[in-house]
Amino acid sequence: MTTYAIGDLQGCHAEFIDLLEVLDFDPRRDRLWLAGDLVNRGPGSLACLREAMALGDAAVSVLGNHDLHLLAVARGGAEPRRKDTLAAILEAPDRERLLDWLQSRPLLVREAIGEETLMTHAGLLPHWSLDQAQGLAAELEACLSGEHAGVFLRRMYGNSPTCWRDDLEGIDRLRVIVNVFTRMRFIDAAGCLDFDAKEGLDSAPPGFAPWFRYPRADDARLVFGHWAALGGETPGSRVNVQALDTGCVWGGRLTALNLDSGERISVPSRQRP
Repeated sequence: MTTYAIGDLQGCHAEFIDLLEVLDFDPRRDRLWLAGDLVNRGPGSLACLREAMALGDAAVSVLGNHDLHLLAVARGGAEPRRKDTLAAILEAPDRERLLDWLQSRPLLVREAIGEETLMTHAGLLPHWSLDQAQGLAAELEACLSGEHAGVFLRRMYGNSPTCWRDDLEGIDRLRVIVNVFTRMRFIDAAGCLDFDAKEGLDSAPPGFAPWFRYPRADDARLVFGHWAALGGETPGSRVNVQALDTGCVWGGRLTALNLDSGERISVPSRQRP
């Protein structure tokens, strides 16, 4: 059995199938960790959702910001954005079954695969221990599976508060949790998030650095997607980290990491840059 972690699909279904073929992936034998953002921007979002769901227990996907945006549009009353490619999902006959499945996805997966390994979409705040992060992810997962999920999806968007505090409550607490797990790129020494800079490392605002350049108290392997501008590289990292979003939807590549051997395997994008 081999476990592979794959970066953001973002609707690149043809490349997903290409990569599974290159991996010789067999769901009866192997497992997939999907780093979130299954949907949006690419042309095959509906097919990506159906494919991931059909893999059953052989695949686990964490929620990304685009996945949550789909849920907010479908079930929280949010307005679609001009560049969204979600219409096929919203009009699909199996829409509700797909949305139910997506809404039940975790924010974090953690397992010992040779070493302690944890995956979220955007990363892990260095101030949070693994156990704390797992507990906070569970809080948001419980909200999404509860009767007030629609209320949260309506109020999810926002950049405030920018800093985590243990005494945060209500929507402020949930919003920081979701922003850390699905939107984080640059933080300051206090762990406060910046939401304006979205490009490469040179775009860091004064006093901010990529979250992986701050040390942690543990040496867990952290796997994440989200940040296509990194090109899968994390120079200057002070933690044990693997970046998997290599910009398939922008004309780059779709990348898998063999979590057992550490080998990376990629296929080229079929999208126009």
